[in-house]
Amino acid sequence: MTPFGHTPPPAAAAQGGDAAQARACAVEVHGLCHRYADGTAALRGLDCRIGAGEAVAVVGANGAGKSTFLLHLDGLLLATAGEVRVGDLPVRRDTRVQVQRRVGYVFQEADDQLFMATVEDDVAFGPLNLGLSPPAARERVHEALARVGALHLAARAPWRLSGGEKRLVAIAGVLAMAPQVLVLDEPSAGLDPAARRRLMALLQALPQTRIVATHDLDLALGVCNRVLVMHEGRIEADGAPAAVFRDAALLRRCHLEPPLAWQGRSGA
Repeated sequence: MTPFGHTPPPAAAAQGGDAAQARACAVEVHGLCHRYADGTAALRGLDCRIGAGEAVAVVGANGAGKSTFLLHLDGLLLATAGEVRVGDLPVRRDTRVQVQRRVGYVFQEADDQLFMATVEDDVAFGPLNLGLSPPAARERVHEALARVGALHLAARAPWRLSGGEKRLVAIAGVLAMAPQVLVLDEPSAGLDPAARRRLMALLQALPQTRIVATHDLDLALGVCNRVLVMHEGRIEADGAPAAVFRDAALLRRCHLEPPLAWQGRSGA
């Protein structure tokens, strides 16, 4: 686990965030700051490098800056200072369209992404807007729905789905656009235990780089090989989940608790 304030040396590249040094770079952030129009400083100099294929959890209390950070990765927000790069592409106003072809964003509220008459039409919306022909888009739709286990829902109306089904369809809509990086904001929020287990199995199996903001530390422990802990707009720690979540002083400082699976265990 590496405390923040400096970039870890390459020699430390075997643990946590340092393992990204050995991978092709998917996302790189340098000195990222964001101040909202009301003067709120939401991000205060973030630095991190995420390797291709990594599964990275971003955890922290409410107001830590998790969602603000994620919105910069897709160009939905632009930096007040500092830089974000997706591969070799800087995230700027004039590169947003290119960035959003590489980065798929799954919002916390699935209803924010589902607005067509049927699930199939909803998942096809992105590929058609990328310029794919209707037959090619239909093929993408069926592949994406099959990938998330929701092909049987293709003819259903989105508003008739359960919360877990909506979440899977929202993820399928992003996967149908073939992104290199998948960004998810609180994907397990509001899911029942069975739907949460299906979501975790899906996230474990996806080949894309996955960046997941979550309050669900058990999901982070079960799905991600790395965790960034945010506190007051800064990255407080970066490392392997098991090591980070055993740091009781860090968790107290950042207003977090150990994973539920560990609570009540001695020596966890």
